Amino acid sequence: MRDMEPVFKSLGHEKRLRILDWLKDPEKHFRPQKDGDLVQDGVCVLLIAEKLGVRQPTATQHLKILLDAELVKAKRIGKWTFISRNEERIAKLKKAMTEL
Repeated sequence: MRDMEPVFKSLGHEKRLRILDWLKDPEKHFRPQKDGDLVQDGVCVLLIAEKLGVRQPTATQHLKILLDAELVKAKRIGKWTFISRNEERIAKLKKAMTEL
């Protein structure tokens, strides 16, 4: 398993944990968005910022940490960035943690 430091750093903040939780079921936690499908494409960074109650640059900082840990994936559609969970990576991490 790759270096775990980015993973632990990403999980060490309540807002990042909330983001991961919300992204499990984006249709439940986010309003419909104009571009991109919430499930197939991910959630627009602006909607994540809105739900967190922070400005877009603050949300982007949290998302960069999650991206560095590979817990989420980013997809560009036009000028917008959409975020979704990296389920494959999360499953591998869960398995590795149970094997410790």
